[in-house]
Amino acid sequence: MKALIVGGGIAGDTLALLLERDGWLVTVAEIAPALRTGGQTVDLRGDSREVLERAGLLEKALDCLVPQRGAAWIDENERPLATMPVEAFDGQGLVSKEELLRTDLARIIHEAAGPGVTHRFGETVEALEDSENGVLARFRGGDEGTFDLVVGADGAHSRVRALRFGPEERFRKPLGLAHAWFTLEEKPGTPALDGWFLMHNAPGRRAVAARPGHAGQQEIGMTFGADTLPPRGDNEARFALLERTFADVGWRTREFLDAAATASDFALDTLDQVHMPAWHDGRVVLVGDSAWCASPLSGLGTALALRGADELASALREAGNRLPEALAAFESAMRPRVASAQKLPPGRVAAAAPKSKWGIRFNAWVMRTVQSKPLRPLVNRAFAATEHGREPVASTT
Repeated sequence: MKALIVGGGIAGDTLALLLERDGWLVTVAEIAPALRTGGQTVDLRGDSREVLERAGLLEKALDCLVPQRGAAWIDENERPLATMPVEAFDGQGLVSKEELLRTDLARIIHEAAGPGVTHRFGETVEALEDSENGVLARFRGGDEGTFDLVVGADGAHSRVRALRFGPEERFRKPLGLAHAWFTLEEKPGTPALDGWFLMHNAPGRRAVAARPGHAGQQEIGMTFGADTLPPRGDNEARFALLERTFADVGWRTREFLDAAATASDFALDTLDQVHMPAWHDGRVVLVGDSAWCASPLSGLGTALALRGADELASALREAGNRLPEALAAFESAMRPRVASAQKLPPGRVAAAAPKSKWGIRFNAWVMRTVQSKPLRPLVNRAFAATEHGREPVASTT
C-alpha cells in the first residue's frame, strides 16, 4: 500500500512513521525547503505523552525539555499582576513542568522514520484525480504518482483541502485575532526569563509574550486584533502592520519588533478554527489542522495532531487497510475530541487580548482568584471533565 502525505509537520510525520511500521510505503511532500523550525513550546501531557510513549519517542522528547517555572502576567515595568507556577492545580495549569519546543518534537518524529518513508521537500500537489487504482497526484515539480491513500496534513491553509473539498472560506471560522511568533537571539544585556513565561497586555487587544527557549534564545509571541492580514510573502507589509499596531506598547515591545525583522523563523497568521462536515472523500482524508484546527487558544493543537495521526493509523490497521471502513472509524473516534477542543469557553478570545485597562485588570484578578484556596477543589474537579485537564485554566489567560 502506498500513501502520500502532504505536509511534514507533527501530524504528517507522525502518521508517516506509524504507517511505515505497518508496512506502508509513504511519500511525504512538504512545501518548505527543509524540515520546519520555529514554533512555540508544547507540553507532554495527555494525548501527547500517550502517543509518544506508544511510538517509543517519549524518552527522546523528555531529553529536550526546556526549564519551566510558570506563567506570569506583568505590567509595562515587569511588575507581576498575577502568577501561576508550574505546581498550580497539581501540575495541570497553563505551563507544565514538561515542555519542549515544537522544533525539537518535529525533529524527533522526523528522524524516527525508516527507509519506507521518502520526504520530498520543496514540493506539494497541484491536482488530485481519482483513478481505477487509487488517486493520481500531480506534483508542482511536474511529475505524478498514484497512491492508495492521500492524506492532507498541510495545516489550516491546506492545499489538499482546497483541491478536494472546496475553498478555505467554506470552513474557516476567524476568531478575530492574529498572532506572530519567532525566536529572539539573546544579546549581552537581554533580560533573563529565569524559566518564566511572561505576558504583557496593552489596551486595544494587544499582547506580547516571551517564553524560555533553547539556551541563548527566547520564544516571542505578539497577538493583536485582526481577521485578515497582508498577503503571504509580502513581509514588508506584514512588518509594517506590526510596527503600527505595537508602536506605543511598553515593556520590551520595541526589542521584540526589532528582533522580528531579522528572525529566520518569523511567522504571522490569523487565529482561526476549521469546521468541516466530513474529513474524508474517497481515498483522500485530512488530519490535524487541515481538518479541525482548534486554534492555539485551545492549547491542544499538538495533542490533537498526535492523537489524530495515531487514530488514523490504528483505524487502517484494525480495518485491514479497507479504506471506507477505516476512514469512517477514524472520524468516529476523533470527532468527540475535536468538538471538545473547539468549544472555547466564553470570553476566551477577549481574555487573550483584552480591549481595555479594566479588562486587563479583570483578567489578572481571575488568574489570582482561581488559584485561591477556596476555589482550588472546584477548579480541580473542572479539570477532570475537560480534554487533557488543561482547558479551564488556559481559557482565562
